[in-house]
Amino acid sequence: MKYLKTIGPDLKHDFPIFQNQPDLVYLDSTATALKPQIVIDSLTEYYQEYSANVFRGLYPISELATNKYEQARQTVADFIKAKDVAEVIFVRGTTEALNLIAYSLPRAVFKPGDEIVTSVVEHHANFVPWQRLALVVGGRFKVVNLDQDLDQVVTKKTKILALNYVSNVLGTINPLKQMIKRARQINPKIMIVVDAAQAAPSLSIDVNDLDCDFLCFSGHKLMGPTGIGVLWGKRQYLEMMNPFQYGGDMIDQVSIERTTFAPLPHKFEAGTPHIAGAIGLAAAINYLSGFDFSAILKHERHLWQASYEILKENPNIKILGSANWQNRTGILAFYHTKIHAHDLAQILANDQICVRAGHHCAMPLHTAFKIGASVRLSFYLYNTIEDVKRFGKSLKKAEKLLKIR
Repeated sequence: MKYLKTIGPDLKHDFPIFQNQPDLVYLDSTATALKPQIVIDSLTEYYQEYSANVFRGLYPISELATNKYEQARQTVADFIKAKDVAEVIFVRGTTEALNLIAYSLPRAVFKPGDEIVTSVVEHHANFVPWQRLALVVGGRFKVVNLDQDLDQVVTKKTKILALNYVSNVLGTINPLKQMIKRARQINPKIMIVVDAAQAAPSLSIDVNDLDCDFLCFSGHKLMGPTGIGVLWGKRQYLEMMNPFQYGGDMIDQVSIERTTFAPLPHKFEAGTPHIAGAIGLAAAINYLSGFDFSAILKHERHLWQASYEILKENPNIKILGSANWQNRTGILAFYHTKIHAHDLAQILANDQICVRAGHHCAMPLHTAFKIGASVRLSFYLYNTIEDVKRFGKSLKKAEKLLKIR
């Protein structure tokens, strides 16, 4: 039986930032998660012990770096249950992964008159590339609004459906498997793109069970380094897509007359990759895999509920989204009717409480709620109930400071 780590206050010892910032209350893991020592050590080890380029050198440290880099790819494939490791492409993050798809799909796939569907809840990275693609090609860009079902928007002309797995503002977990199944009933040839940036840290992902065609996530949101992310795609689509960038290591043959490209996955990894980032991502996945994902989600929901109880008693606070904690991760967004989100976040920051304030790269959603900004709390496995209590005290302090009644 696999030994699983326990989620509790002692877990903070795994994260050196709490030793350097002992009073820190970090409630912004949706923006980026904190890094455990094991991830930091993996980066240091690469730079100190075998800091060489991959695929190019025949000397031992280059071969070691290459092996570690490709082992990281296998770790990612296992993490999302991908059967073909060559379908795992290393990118800078979710944003680059989504843009890569939008730019690299042959124009023959998406023609004038075809539809691309996304939702009003999406992060800009899963909204704007599709909006621009539709504009450039002359297709139709359609958006599922808060009061609509997928069936009302997806048609037989819909070529691409791009959805998040978990909203980065509402924390809502989409019933993605059922949504994909329904979309394929409407159009069996539809292409499904999944933004899993907020799902990967908290949910067990199986790309085969979901039956999506592409899935993207960022390493830094699941405690890995910044600047590294993953695009997974079905081989049949990756093979027909054009390279996103041209240069070193993605080449098969170059002559004056023509150029041919390397096979997957290297076709999409031009130049020197973020070697340390991939190795650090593997370390983060290995650390995360030591926990039961259901326990992570249970912990996040417990903290969400505790925060919700504090906020719902305040008549000046409006919580975005459903009050149903059973269908969400540890993300809670709200706005104060008498204090601007940025002002509130600044006062919380003075008490070393880190929250996000703004539109969270989801302006269409905030427009739908008829607000310009909100405050977002996001919990992860290193947060505690004491963090929630400190947030509650600081919130009261803010209202007293600004003489809010």
